[in-house]
Amino acid sequence: MAPDAKVLSLKNIHKSFGGVVAIQDFSLDLEAGEIVALVGDNGAGKSTLIKIVSGVYSPTSGEISLDGRPTSFSDASSARAKGIEVVYQDLALADQQPVYMNMFLGRELTKPPFGLLDKARMLRESQDLVDELDVRIPSAGSTISELSGGQRQGIAIARATAWASKLILLDEPTAALGVAETARVEEQIAALKAKNLAILIISHSLDQVFRLSDRICVLRRGEQIGIRETAKTDKNEIVSMITGVA
Repeated sequence: MAPDAKVLSLKNIHKSFGGVVAIQDFSLDLEAGEIVALVGDNGAGKSTLIKIVSGVYSPTSGEISLDGRPTSFSDASSARAKGIEVVYQDLALADQQPVYMNMFLGRELTKPPFGLLDKARMLRESQDLVDELDVRIPSAGSTISELSGGQRQGIAIARATAWASKLILLDEPTAALGVAETARVEEQIAALKAKNLAILIISHSLDQVFRLSDRICVLRRGEQIGIRETAKTDKNEIVSMITGVA
């Protein structure tokens, strides 16, 4: 990997569905250890862009590069195989399964000679990870349905952290949480920078965006309005960019 190569580079991304343009001419570079916030009103194209980066959609045109090398994703599995993980708003957790089974969902560990699930190892490794990330749950053997919203969000982020080698996408990570749980999840997100991952976060909360992000990218009706360094802008400017009202 070249010293100046970006973890993810999107260049002139365009996405249309029939005659409807969802994303037009979007370009963005993400560096390791950086949090970029993607903001815009409903219908701005944020979710479409996340689905392009995560392999759910293919761009109609444009280029995607990882570590400076052109790439493409045939589906979400191929994006995951290249080190990209997503924490969706609905979390995609199996409520009736324990934490450790959710951590290894689709990647279950087995043991010889009969290929039985290695539950002891999955439990142990899951417990080590939630301890490392300070996710405050009773244990990795707890059933998801027994956990609070903040604890579930913590598990979803921990799972993404366990498998991501390049990039984590976070879609409204604290939308349904109270003040205390939001603060706890934000601590986890901030800690991801220390793992040298690139992080792209969608959030409607500008307070959160300004607390967490290094840069802010604004979308409006599928158009990229601009990118600002968080430390060099303010909420008034970002709101004006989102709404188009000076």
